[in-house]
Amino acid sequence: MNIGIFSGSFNPVHIGHLALANYLCEYEGLDEVWFMVTPHNPLKEESGLMDDKFRLKLVELAIAGYPKFRASDLEFNLPRPSYTVRTLEELGNIHPEHTFYLIIGSDNWTLFPRWRESDRILAENQMIVYPRPGYPVDAASLPQNVRLATSPVFEISSTFIRRAMDEGKDIRYFLHPAVYEELKYSVGSDGTSR
Repeated sequence: MNIGIFSGSFNPVHIGHLALANYLCEYEGLDEVWFMVTPHNPLKEESGLMDDKFRLKLVELAIAGYPKFRASDLEFNLPRPSYTVRTLEELGNIHPEHTFYLIIGSDNWTLFPRWRESDRILAENQMIVYPRPGYPVDAASLPQNVRLATSPVFEISSTFIRRAMDEGKDIRYFLHPAVYEELKYSVGSDGTSR
């Protein structure tokens, strides 16, 4: 199968993540998208990161009922900090029967040369770059194994979600209903799970 690896902190997962992954399955030829919940991104500050297992639980709640989505805690068991090159290598070892496509935003594509062993990732894997506001990508300039998704642009961010929740805003329509309910009752004002 063609499996998209959508790696991120999902702090928290929101409808932008879900709609994008849904689009990639239905329009971009992926059989499944695996939400790879990352314990720590080496290129991001870790402050404000909700508990690993709680973020995984939110993803599981959000994707329940759609057979083309899976949640993965694989990176919880890999050495930290978490590097994509290690994740992809481990996935290839465990599931040699699948072809994996690394899914990244065009904002991350501009940072991609800074990723650990980015040349190796490019040489050994397929990639799908999805559009992000303010980060245009020229499809003709992409390497052969990297393609630009034609997905809609989603301007929702987890940072926006956390800020809105801190301000006491009712943002239920930005989140899967089960995620909204879980966050509403499980997260304190400091963003930590209760």
